[in-house]
Amino acid sequence: MSINARLQELGIELPEPAAPVANYVPFVQSGNLVSISGQVPFKDGAPAFTGIVGDTVTQEEACEAARLCGINLIAQMKAACGGDLERVARVVKLGGFVNGINGFGGQPQIINAASDLMVEVFGEKGRHSRSAVGVNGLPMGVPVEIDALIEIS
Repeated sequence: MSINARLQELGIELPEPAAPVANYVPFVQSGNLVSISGQVPFKDGAPAFTGIVGDTVTQEEACEAARLCGINLIAQMKAACGGDLERVARVVKLGGFVNGINGFGGQPQIINAASDLMVEVFGEKGRHSRSAVGVNGLPMGVPVEIDALIEIS
């Protein structure tokens, strides 16, 4: 099954890739590797989730935010591949950041929402290494940010 067919089957419509909000580029290609800048849970040009996990954001909402970050990563992957997601040879690594209350330790479960999405969309090529880190603040007050390293053909 093609990647586009999988996305359609999952009911995922990719947004236009978000433009950078500071002095960086959305992705950089070096050889066959593409580093994708951190994506936040933007929907329709604005944060869909804001707040701190364990305070104003539930773990379930944070998982939804992480999945949305993953969708935005795939939109950037598509741009990096000239519109052809079949060029994604491997999702190499995800780096996840979760803004949680002091002592919160559920980062891995939250970032799993994006990890699961990569496997749902790309199959075995979506299995990756990963970090899931707790932080005390993220841009625009979002609860989750995720970056990626992919290999393309």
